[in-house]
Amino acid sequence: MAGIVSVSHTDLAQRRKKLRRQRQLKIVQAIWRSFAITGLAGGLLWVALQPIWVLNAPKQIVMKSGNQVLSQGAIESLLTFSYPQSLWRIQPSAIANSLKQQPTIAQATVSRRLFPPGLIIEIQQRVPVAIAQSDRKSNTDSGKKQLSAGLIDATGAWIPLEKYKLVNPTVKLPTLKIIGLPEQYRQYWSQLYPALNQSSVKVMEIDCQDPTNLILKTEIGNVYLGAPSPQLPEQIKVLAQMRNLPTKINTSQIDYIDLKNPESPLVHLNQKNPQVNSQTP
Repeated sequence: MAGIVSVSHTDLAQRRKKLRRQRQLKIVQAIWRSFAITGLAGGLLWVALQPIWVLNAPKQIVMKSGNQVLSQGAIESLLTFSYPQSLWRIQPSAIANSLKQQPTIAQATVSRRLFPPGLIIEIQQRVPVAIAQSDRKSNTDSGKKQLSAGLIDATGAWIPLEKYKLVNPTVKLPTLKIIGLPEQYRQYWSQLYPALNQSSVKVMEIDCQDPTNLILKTEIGNVYLGAPSPQLPEQIKVLAQMRNLPTKINTSQIDYIDLKNPESPLVHLNQKNPQVNSQTP
């Protein structure tokens, strides 16, 4: 019986000794782990602070629009950057928001590139659907007007022509032209353009200068729509129904087509007969 008690005490002592060694080993491992993490963090910080992680010139920035890589001149026109600048102090989200304020850009994403140091920027450009022209009074001479040219997209957003051509020097410009101040047509452009875009009658020019009469220059003649109203889509539908008009009337004889009342379209001629009712299918 005494032998059994002695063996039990010995066994317990060995177990306590083993547990102490395990605790000591865990403490040593924790200390080494702390040293390793601190050293790694310090090393990364040291590396990050080295002069190599600096933007020194626009050539370190790559900007893409789809598959197109923008030129250095285009990048400099879109970004207002001061050099040199630490790569780690740059805020990609702030740059993306700044780019989205540009009239030619709808969306933008920015990310850092570590090897070699730089920035990767992906942009989605606004797609122009019409060339916009407007007559504005000159600040230097109130008696004269100067022509302001630009582009607009499907939403009616204004895109400066020169800035768009700088970024897209080889892209073909739209053929549709719109004349008038943007504030004259912006409120109804979202109604008018989709209807025109789906119409089977080609429209070359939209004249918005007279707020009481919207005029379309089309392949079958000039069309008067009157003051812009919610019935614009219906007027464009009626115009599409008149696409065969040139087979009935010589277009050179047409002064204009009156669609102010789409339920009763009129064709005004240049001859003695001032107007002809057009029965649409």
